[in-house]
Amino acid sequence: MKIVVIGTGYVGLVTGTCFAETGFSVTCVDVDVEKINNLNKSIVPFYEPGLEQLISRNMAKGRLNFTTNLIESLQDADIIFIAVGTPSEEDGSADLKYVLDVASKVGQCIDHNMVIINKSTVPVGTVQKVKSAIQQEINKRNVSVEFDVASNPEFLKEGNAVEDFLKPDRIIVGVNSEATKNIINKLYKPFLLNGHPIVFMDTASAEMTKYAANAMLATKISFMNDIANLCEIVGADINSVRKGIGSDPRIGSKFIYPGIGFGGSCFPKDVKALIKTGLDNKYPLNILKAVEDVNNNQKLVLFKKILQHFKGQLEDKVFAIWGLSFKPQTDDMREAPSLVIIDQLLKAKALIKAYDPVAMPEAKRILGNKIVLVKEPYDALLDADALIVITEWTEFRAPNYKIMERLLKNKLIFDGRNIYESAELEELGFVYYCIGRQTKEGTMKNEK
Repeated sequence: MKIVVIGTGYVGLVTGTCFAETGFSVTCVDVDVEKINNLNKSIVPFYEPGLEQLISRNMAKGRLNFTTNLIESLQDADIIFIAVGTPSEEDGSADLKYVLDVASKVGQCIDHNMVIINKSTVPVGTVQKVKSAIQQEINKRNVSVEFDVASNPEFLKEGNAVEDFLKPDRIIVGVNSEATKNIINKLYKPFLLNGHPIVFMDTASAEMTKYAANAMLATKISFMNDIANLCEIVGADINSVRKGIGSDPRIGSKFIYPGIGFGGSCFPKDVKALIKTGLDNKYPLNILKAVEDVNNNQKLVLFKKILQHFKGQLEDKVFAIWGLSFKPQTDDMREAPSLVIIDQLLKAKALIKAYDPVAMPEAKRILGNKIVLVKEPYDALLDADALIVITEWTEFRAPNYKIMERLLKNKLIFDGRNIYESAELEELGFVYYCIGRQTKEGTMKNEK
């Protein structure tokens, strides 16, 4: 079975590489010539643990190829995955222009029976739009080609995507025919041998499942952040509250860690898209709107603590930042809380020195020379007025406090991820601000 994956972004590249790893012949197609040239040299356009090694191994074995030639790649293909981006429009809706453009191109090329699988995150009804776009182009050519379109949304966590694909919690597939169901069962057979479930449903339900899953996880995060802020005001400890509710199996311990808001390419975009779907159907999703509002406000919580501590005087203050990506194990800075905090600090005429284990090139691309990027975490601390921890990378969890004390101008830490113990820092003479816990000197006042 030959697979063609159109789009070599995060989803497409992981999908194609992991299918090749299980023995399929895979060709990944993209219009970006430079990206394809780099991939043919095993140069990956983003950071994802383990992916570069998989790409190199499967290219060497001849199972994985990269090209810009769509027509040639489709000649003997059995299955096509559409895995292109669906960015947010200004009104929050998902922009389907790339998906439908690919569908049109496929319709212009295919000359034999095949299954087209939509892997992109798309609103309900997109399968029918893709099918229509393909059929229109086939009709223009006055030929007869049988095809079917299915939905197979991805559930990959950045930083753990390879493991998620090879050992999925579940595989969601939307189909409208028994024949397509049988083909996809064969496609995913290597992943089912260890008991990973495949769940078949209609295409509309599969499309909705993707949005509903991300919206539920986003809801848990915003709920905990709201509770964390209230805990800090009333004198409760969010860490204790988290352990207390997380032990309830109906709630669980995942996605209930407080912080400074969620970011990345999925949650913010998918929440917006689902809110817009509700509005389009005259059914406002009030809970999700609150989730979005809480998240936007939460990204400002740490800055408000900084502003409060310095009594609004941030001009020429120097801040060290540890962590720029929206979460560990990725260089993705899309919708990252770091960008909101940096923007607010720059507007207040503060100076910034920042470090991230893998996101420095991305930070340079986005921010240019607006901030100073340093090569080592302690380099950021020299003569800084305070340290701001934004991303909970493992290497930040056990720092040398004696070195920090020597380098920092003030023994002052703003921890947006609660990775340190307040009692330990206070004993060492640090002023420590965190999320959802009252500390000796670092408690945010309720300004409402």
